[in-house]
Amino acid sequence: MSILPKDENGCPYLQLAPMEGVGDYSFRKAIASIGGFDEAVRDFIRVPRNAHIKSLGKMYTANELSPIPMAAQIMGADPDLMGEMAQELERRGALRIDVNCGCPSNTVTGRGAGSSLLKEPDFLHEVVKAVVKAVRVPVTIKMRAGFEDTSLFKENLFAAQETGVQYITLHPRTKVDGYGPPARWELIAEAKSLLKVPVVGNGDILNVQDALNMLQITKCDALMIGRGSIINPFIFHQIKAHFSKAPYCLKWDDLLSYLNIYVAAAPVEASVRLRVGKLKQLFGFLFKNSAKLLEKRQAILTFEQQDPDALLAYAKPLLQEGWLFAFT
Repeated sequence: MSILPKDENGCPYLQLAPMEGVGDYSFRKAIASIGGFDEAVRDFIRVPRNAHIKSLGKMYTANELSPIPMAAQIMGADPDLMGEMAQELERRGALRIDVNCGCPSNTVTGRGAGSSLLKEPDFLHEVVKAVVKAVRVPVTIKMRAGFEDTSLFKENLFAAQETGVQYITLHPRTKVDGYGPPARWELIAEAKSLLKVPVVGNGDILNVQDALNMLQITKCDALMIGRGSIINPFIFHQIKAHFSKAPYCLKWDDLLSYLNIYVAAAPVEASVRLRVGKLKQLFGFLFKNSAKLLEKRQAILTFEQQDPDALLAYAKPLLQEGWLFAFT
């Protein structure tokens, strides 16, 4: 059986992307209540050169979203420590270990990790190979198209494939691109034509048509969706509905439950100010997907009362007025 199986209707395997600063525990629990995706990937666990492996391992809980499986993602630049971290996560029940070779954050790349690995294909190979050798579970890699440019694109692809990874997820922007210019889907198509391992397409999938276009243009084996799922948490169900040819009925109660779970799942140690800020961040995405909601987005973002329940109560009626237009 393929590690990236299509469903009975031919819908490709759908993954929830790891997203630093956005795709945290609260978001994962909330979107899992809506569901539709086949697998989630936890936001990366940073493995610094002074890492205490046992302590870091506690950040991962294999059954967090049960029955939806959740892979672990690790990021670092020390091959031995990355291997040890992978072993610890395997002991904690991880069914797959993903190696982050794409994070563009300067605090990450300044330490030689994330997308910095794309500067040196041989070192990328060394780091990922150490993880592959350390565990029995499948190892995969999520990477960008390059650091400053795509001059080492092919070299990095082949270096990754030769480690023995099960598949490669490609976000077709460089580190320097950040999230600015459109994702270059033609690079996913190129990767697919070059590699023997499967390729997962990621980047700029904001609706069903985007998903279909990516599949047609790139011939990729599966889809990973990040920001599109924050803008529209129903997107996975809508993609599956297209392939099943059965209409998916959006329900306000599902969206309401999603928001309530998001607020309730906030870490107890988080300050009220931080919880309000995170909720505003979530609403910032939800309120940008239609002209009707966009008019009210600024009112949400400038809401002054520092209480998440008050913000939620204020935002719900505004969202209810235009949510169907935003998510269809």
